[in-house]
Amino acid sequence: MSDMGLVVVGAAGRMGQVLLRTVHTMEGVRVVGAIERSGSPYLGKDAGELAGIGTINVAISDDPLAAFAKADGVLDFTAPAATVEFAGYAAQARIAHVIGTTGCAAEDDARIAAAARHATIVKSGNMSLGVNLLAILVEKAAQALGPSDFDIEVLEMHHRHKVDAPSGTALLLGEAAAEGRKIALADRSVRVRDGHTGVREAGTIGFATLRGGSVVGDHSVILAGTGERITLSHQAEDRTIFARGAVKAALWAHGRKPGLYSMRDVLGL
Repeated sequence: MSDMGLVVVGAAGRMGQVLLRTVHTMEGVRVVGAIERSGSPYLGKDAGELAGIGTINVAISDDPLAAFAKADGVLDFTAPAATVEFAGYAAQARIAHVIGTTGCAAEDDARIAAAARHATIVKSGNMSLGVNLLAILVEKAAQALGPSDFDIEVLEMHHRHKVDAPSGTALLLGEAAAEGRKIALADRSVRVRDGHTGVREAGTIGFATLRGGSVVGDHSVILAGTGERITLSHQAEDRTIFARGAVKAALWAHGRKPGLYSMRDVLGL
C-alpha cells in the first residue's frame, strides 16, 4: 500500500513546520502539498527546506484546490475562517480533513459539519493522547463528585502569541465536565470574573486564562470541595504531541466514510 499523501496548510507557521517535520518522520505518510496565504513571502520555497528537513520537492503554494486534488488528506491548524474554507475544498476533493484549529464560532462549526457530509473530518480542541485521556477522567470525576459538594474550575496557560481564549483544550475539558454532570456548558460556564461578583453560583464551570512566554500548553481541572481539592492536569512540553496525534487521525480517517469525528473516535475512547 502506498503512503498516504498529506497537505499541510499554514505550512510556514510554527505548527505548520512541526507538522511537516512530523510527517517526514512517521511511517505510512508523506507530504504532497504545502499551502500558505496569497502574498506570503514563503510561496515557491521548498517546504522541507523551510522546516529544516532538507529538500522534499514540495513547493509552498497558495492554491489549495490543486493541492487537495492530488492528496488523500489535509492537516489544518490554522484559523477559523481558513479552516471553514479548507473544509469546503476537502469536501469537494472527498479527502480526509484533520482540524486542530481552535476558536471556531457556532456558525463555523455548522459549516464544518455541513462539509462533513462529503468529507471525513476529525476535529478536536487537542490532538494529544494525554489530553483526551484527561478529558475522560474529568468526565468521570464530575459525574462522581456532585455540584452540591464540588465546584469545577478549568485553568489554562499558553504562550503570548495565542489569539483565542479559553483555549480549545480548556473548552474540551469543560465540555467533558459538563457531560459528566449532564448539563450544557454554554448555559453554565463562567468565562470572566471582575469586580464585585457575589458568591460563586453552585453547579457552574469556571474558566481562568493565563498568557505569557513560550508555554506550549498547561491545563488543570480543579474540583474544589469543602476541606479537600482534586486537581487533574496535563502539561504539553512539545508541539510534536499534537502533530503526531493529527497524523494518526489522518491515517485513521483515510478511506473511512464521511462524517464528523473526534479524537475519542480515533483513539477508541
